[in-house]
Amino acid sequence: MIELRLALPRRGFHLSVDLALPGQGVSVLFGPSGCGKTTVLRALAGLERAAGRIVVDGQVWQDDGARVFLPTHRRPLGYVIQEAALFPHLDVAANLAYGRRRAGADAARIAPEAVIELLGIGALMQRRPATLSGGERQRVAIARALATGPRLLLMDEPLAALDPARKAEILPYLERLHRELALPVVLVTHALEEAARLADHLVLMAEGRVQAAGPLLELLARTDLPLSRHDEAGVVVEAAVAAHDQAYGLTRIGFAGSGLWLGAAAVPVGGRVRARVLARDVSVARHAPQQSSLLNALPVVLDSLQIEASTALLRLRVMPGDAGPAVHLLARITRRSLDALVLQPGEALFAQVKGAALM
Repeated sequence: MIELRLALPRRGFHLSVDLALPGQGVSVLFGPSGCGKTTVLRALAGLERAAGRIVVDGQVWQDDGARVFLPTHRRPLGYVIQEAALFPHLDVAANLAYGRRRAGADAARIAPEAVIELLGIGALMQRRPATLSGGERQRVAIARALATGPRLLLMDEPLAALDPARKAEILPYLERLHRELALPVVLVTHALEEAARLADHLVLMAEGRVQAAGPLLELLARTDLPLSRHDEAGVVVEAAVAAHDQAYGLTRIGFAGSGLWLGAAAVPVGGRVRARVLARDVSVARHAPQQSSLLNALPVVLDSLQIEASTALLRLRVMPGDAGPAVHLLARITRRSLDALVLQPGEALFAQVKGAALM
């Protein structure tokens, strides 16, 4: 468990957060630029002196009441920023070794060979930073942070300086890090796609305050949060691969007694995946569609609706809800369609899903 209670007044800005983050998985601090995400991360690292209390895995890093404040070098953490900030005169192997030497006994917590394999940098060890691509440099920066054997990994928009191709290159490595290391990660981003792909726990921030915090799947499906008004509003569904249709290049994922057809995925049957369904790609009908080009039509119940300026946002629960945890979808439709269908909460409908992206 990571406990944070921080206050930092500044001219025109006041940070005030009270958070309890899980002691495992990826916690994402999400919000617009200037909302305080990086300040929280820097305070957690001891680089910013905010007032309050910080406890990580039972160890007190800061407690102003007890006059405790561990300096950064005594906090067992790794820190990755937007720029790789590698030593240009050292090759990759020497950059990693530098971090391990300064970490002392803590470095033994994570084997260097495991870090090198995890991030796929074995072929880069004798190269200097200037000869690496942006994605390669960032993978080495993450490896250097892990080489110190941290108990907590902090990442401040690690993909922000990368172009889309380099982001696509490094995201799978971040997912491997998530799956294979029992290490809590706190990651800052203002990109909703990154949060949807990587987060287990989501913290929404605005103007130095926490708007909401909780499991990613729950927060994305809420219609009362600013996320629901985002152009990329939608849900994330965690599911298992149920079947492949090689003839048509499709993969079916199953959840809650139902499922979705997606583009072909290189994941074996039974493998766990995460899919993102945007609200703008979901429509509703009172009856099961006949002779439609849409492959996905799921029986749902309309849990709630929220009327906006010219549209309505529907929260739909996939039926049957007793086949495991409830799965929700969001649908954004026009107010004209809402009035034409005379929709009311509690009604049984069919959700037609135009597209879903396997993440």
